[in-house]
Amino acid sequence: MPHADQTSLKLLQRARPLLVARQWGEAIPLLERVLKLRPRDATLWLTLAQACQAADRPDEGLRAAERAQQYAGADDSLARDATEEAVKAALDTHDSPRALALGAKLPESLRDQSPQLLRLMGTALNNLNRSQEAVAPLLRAIALRLDDGQAHMQLGFAFYALKLHAEAAECFRTVHTLYPESIGALAYLNHLEQMACRWSDYDVRCQGLLDSLSGPPRATHYVPPFALVMLPHTQAQMLAAARLAALSQSRNIEPWPVPAVRPREGRRLHVAYLSNDFHGHATASLITQVLEHHDRERFEVSLLSHGGDDGSALRQRLMRAGDRFEEMGRLSLPDMARRVRELGVDILVDLKGHTAGSRLAMLAYRPAPVQVAWLGFPGTCGAPQVDYVIGDPIVTPLADAPGYSEKIAQMPHCYQPNDASRGRAAPPARWELGLADDALVLLSANQVGKLNPSLFDAWAEILRRVPGAVLWQLTGGDAPDAELRREVQARGVAPERLVCMPYAQMSEHLRRLGSADLALDSWPCNGHTTTSDALWAGVPVVALRGDTFAGRVSESLLRAVDLAELVCDTPQAYVELVCSLAADRARLAALRVRLAQARDTSPLYDAPRFARDLEALYERMWACRQAGQAPQALPAAG
Repeated sequence: MPHADQTSLKLLQRARPLLVARQWGEAIPLLERVLKLRPRDATLWLTLAQACQAADRPDEGLRAAERAQQYAGADDSLARDATEEAVKAALDTHDSPRALALGAKLPESLRDQSPQLLRLMGTALNNLNRSQEAVAPLLRAIALRLDDGQAHMQLGFAFYALKLHAEAAECFRTVHTLYPESIGALAYLNHLEQMACRWSDYDVRCQGLLDSLSGPPRATHYVPPFALVMLPHTQAQMLAAARLAALSQSRNIEPWPVPAVRPREGRRLHVAYLSNDFHGHATASLITQVLEHHDRERFEVSLLSHGGDDGSALRQRLMRAGDRFEEMGRLSLPDMARRVRELGVDILVDLKGHTAGSRLAMLAYRPAPVQVAWLGFPGTCGAPQVDYVIGDPIVTPLADAPGYSEKIAQMPHCYQPNDASRGRAAPPARWELGLADDALVLLSANQVGKLNPSLFDAWAEILRRVPGAVLWQLTGGDAPDAELRREVQARGVAPERLVCMPYAQMSEHLRRLGSADLALDSWPCNGHTTTSDALWAGVPVVALRGDTFAGRVSESLLRAVDLAELVCDTPQAYVELVCSLAADRARLAALRVRLAQARDTSPLYDAPRFARDLEALYERMWACRQAGQAPQALPAAG
């Protein structure tokens, strides 16, 4: 033993100056040699864990921190430090379930004394979409350390997920005040100001966000791509934001070797869809019937869910729509990726992209031979692990390829699926909806976050020129609705001509849309599901052609129902077309007849046809992969 003690002392004497000099690579092997001689030394295990963390070796750091936690014994301070390090390392390895389990090993009385540990536990809960549970530890962390910007950010994420937008805005405002360089806080604050319809410094805020994209790339300070969707932006700006976001989200993930391509002969091609929206959600309402019409003799279909069960009829349909439905929400990212490998998935389709609750980073492990982005996010993922983005000739023309990290794969008609099994019931009487029978009802069912000053300028001009018209806007809540009434009045229109519709169940909402005469689309971000819902309800939609994916969706939908004449090139042309239609009720009625016919004839509502076209696109992707070729652009089939 004396010899072992002398040896360990000499090794430590060599390691200390290396640690001080931050020469982690040289210090770590020395610490590991000491620990072979002193395997129960919790302090040394913690030192090793911290060195591994600093050397960006989180897997090794996690193992060392767990040993430190194991041997800390009755030393409360050491146990707390070891637990903090273990939880942080688990999060850095994208294992939130493990982070929570490690944190729970520390007595609650000690957890409640550590602002860092409370913040880390809240972060893990947010990562697992358990935001309501995250609030309490995050509030406690902030109470212990008021200037913890990360705790305020995580609390903002929790409030945002819970749709407590005003509370979330104050969290991000606090971070931006404490740390003005935090671009993420500014982006979320701007997004929430949009949701609150507070436009006083709209142009300044937008320009500040866009300017941040021209600075040096920093993976820790990035603009969340979804925050750009509702703002004027270029494809190059979206790509820059998406690349930084993908880089940050996949930090510490080393891609696995690409799985071998299994021969196709004698088996079905296995396609798996990944989402947390497999319940009563807009994405689910669009995709369900197409999933039900996959050719199950040629395709094996898996739905991989990381969201909750809302008990809805739509959820029940989805659970029956494929060969398997797996709930993966409690798994870590590496465990999710391992499960995808175990299932033998050929083509993995992510339906979320850069939207709330996404597990896009899981694709960085490269669990499937072909990986695809579709439907959930209107733009590039900016992630090298995503091979293709599914669009169509309108939303993703091949000329736009420089704006995408993926290869563009085009559907022949429209990238958006639809469900023709939805109801076609007559709309309720207008008086039931708070609408006058003799009014020209102009529908805006897009969320209020898509509205902006220039759009409202155009709408106010329409209302001034069409005295009998009312704007029927989906509510944003009492405070945003009041802001919109002030904006209407400031533009010379009586505020009572803005009629706010309350939220309703999906089926009831779809039924009531038919009470409108004409729908006004938003820009720079169009209606997506909103536009297809209005068209299904028989309501013509006037749209402005945009320069990005998000600003071209309505054009794609309108062309699919043979109403391209309702797409305008300029805001003034948009205003003139709406005013012209308002003065020509016969033309409006004829458009409604065409839409009613389109429900039975348009490819937009032909789910079996859409499924065949989608399968043909998958076959082309797979043929390319099977031939050993890199992903390549796949133009729409003729």
